[in-house]
Amino acid sequence: MTGLALTGLSTRPAQVWGGVRLVPLVREKPIEDLRLDLRLYDAEFGVVEVAPRSTYFSYVPHGFVANWTPDGTPAAAYGTQLRDSAERDRAPSRMPLRFHRRMALRVDKNRLRFLPLHLALEGYLALHFGGPEIAWEEWSRRAIDHGLSPRGEEAYAGAAVKGLEDALRVFEIHPGQCGVVVYVADALAAAFAVPHPGDYRALHATLLQDLYGELIYHYAMLSGPVPDFRARIADATVRSLADLRAQARRQREEWAAFHDQVMAGGLVGEDYTYQHVHEMGRYRLSRFLPPFERQRDNHIGELITDEAGHVAYLKTFRLSENQVRRGHLLTRLAAHGWNLADTAAAFGLTETELGLRIEGAGFGHLLRQDILDHYRAQARRAKRPSG
Repeated sequence: MTGLALTGLSTRPAQVWGGVRLVPLVREKPIEDLRLDLRLYDAEFGVVEVAPRSTYFSYVPHGFVANWTPDGTPAAAYGTQLRDSAERDRAPSRMPLRFHRRMALRVDKNRLRFLPLHLALEGYLALHFGGPEIAWEEWSRRAIDHGLSPRGEEAYAGAAVKGLEDALRVFEIHPGQCGVVVYVADALAAAFAVPHPGDYRALHATLLQDLYGELIYHYAMLSGPVPDFRARIADATVRSLADLRAQARRQREEWAAFHDQVMAGGLVGEDYTYQHVHEMGRYRLSRFLPPFERQRDNHIGELITDEAGHVAYLKTFRLSENQVRRGHLLTRLAAHGWNLADTAAAFGLTETELGLRIEGAGFGHLLRQDILDHYRAQARRAKRPSG
């Protein structure tokens, strides 16, 4: 497990719109030999064949295509579809269905199509997907035969997050900007970075089609405007244009340090478990999972890094507390071989309490019905007043 470092990207002053705060990420030197372009799917419902007899169902509005060159020469971004306003605004009469093969699929020698965010979500949904490895008597036959299949999670499209669409519309794109960190009610909602400023300008609006967790959706609905952080320079420190530039540079550096160490600390300060998905010349596509620690920020995501570990592409999704709870529970069960007695002891719970926690997390179908009924009866007896 290692941390996430936004190497190669620097922070610029935030822009605020209502409860949404957008923090630009800028590259001093754009990446030229790796480019991303957009493949539109017209807000389709997607079915992805991830393995024999295993499929992934989700809302898949678009895919990204990564183009790279093996010799370091500039790569061209191409494949973006342009539509006129009438076609873009016309709602589909039905929800079409599109079938994909795998989350990441090589479509040419130096081209890879992958489904942004779904690559990361698949990693979360596949967490200990096989279920119990030993047929302990408490687990149902369904749990032994099929594991956690099917498994699903809910999310909201960015268009449903109050204020995000307006914030992206009025957002000022900085020179050299290659990414953005999105905050809602000053909770870190998502981070997005691409190799080149041209890629960012083309993909900026896709943040509205991305998925956001229920925590972010409710924060946007319930929160008020967030304060803007304004630079304050003391008059006495400025006696020339050079002094003004130096003070402005110091303010920008202080803001960047505060953002990276404090505001984004819940993302970059965590240890992640990485799974490598695809090699692309000198680049590597990976996805990551958090440690699932309770009462802390937990983000899943995907990234492309070069041989030095510098981030070329990044996209993250913040898990809700319920999603963290489920991930934490599954991780602890797997760590103790799905043995309920051992797992309950590690949690400091009784087997009855653990069984009811499993049910409360939405995994009650994995337990035998008679065992679950026994746990419920024990809990009811424990609540009866004595005497």
